[in-house]
Amino acid sequence: MTRLQLPGPHQMPHHSTLPNSAPLDVDFSSGIYWLRQTYRNERIHSKGHRPHWTVGRALRMLRPNLRRPVFAVGAPRSGTTFLGACLSKLPEISYHFEPVVTKAAVRHVFERDWPEYRLRLLYRATYAWLMRMSVETDLRFCEKTPGNCFILPFLQSTFPDAKFVHIIRDGRDAALSLSRKPWYINENKDSGIRDPDGYLIGPSTRFWVEPERTEEYETTDDLHRCIWLWRRYVEEALAGAAKLPAENYLAIRYEDLLADPATYADTISGFLDIESASSRTRFRNNMVDSARTDSIGGWQSAIDADTRSRMRAEAGELLLSLGYDV
Repeated sequence: MTRLQLPGPHQMPHHSTLPNSAPLDVDFSSGIYWLRQTYRNERIHSKGHRPHWTVGRALRMLRPNLRRPVFAVGAPRSGTTFLGACLSKLPEISYHFEPVVTKAAVRHVFERDWPEYRLRLLYRATYAWLMRMSVETDLRFCEKTPGNCFILPFLQSTFPDAKFVHIIRDGRDAALSLSRKPWYINENKDSGIRDPDGYLIGPSTRFWVEPERTEEYETTDDLHRCIWLWRRYVEEALAGAAKLPAENYLAIRYEDLLADPATYADTISGFLDIESASSRTRFRNNMVDSARTDSIGGWQSAIDADTRSRMRAEAGELLLSLGYDV
């Protein structure tokens, strides 16, 4: 029996100590564990949500709607949470924040170390279960997980009519924001704490790090590591997007969206085929009310010249190709 390597039994939805550094095989006992952790994460992020039963939804419990799902994708700290929160206000959408088990499974999709048909079954079963939990079985499934940047073709093959909204932020601002979080910084090298994706927080090597650069990744400074992460997420997302049907993929720069949220809200709702005028208005108003331009350009005053040079060497070419001055 082929087994999927995932994090160990003491790892919690956010951060907790995991004494055993080895990942755990997914067998029956750990499968129960993953159901529990995914359930906990769902309840944390759907706090205040009250299920609304209808006859149609009750009938759909056997087979939740997985047609035309929506994926909000982007590198960490690039605006995916903002975008996902806005999408969650659409009455047509059933929104789910970074499902734990599929978040952990991303690296196995990328590395192809588990049969693809079983991974497809895992994703479809997980999403259907989340729809049942929310009692929104008749709506369109939507989730945001930054790691999905690495598996767009897999998601499209599993959900052929899926729509992908890719939000791209200036990598220097994204890196600066990420370096202020605990997930990838040198300070947490020996913390013994794991994220839901199974990796120790701090500078431990992730699946997307170039094998020949492992030592460099684990010893470099935080800002360099964070823009390195940004580059890998964005370049993989763009490479994956090139394999998608053009009508299924929309890329938007974070800075452009915040500068004109009303226009981009209409662009997104049109791309998602939202027909209800009241839904489109609600989405537009929410995006306008939530947009904050003070999150743009902070890197210019916070990052010194030497660090800028290292960041330019790591990601300057990609930044230029996306229209950012370097």
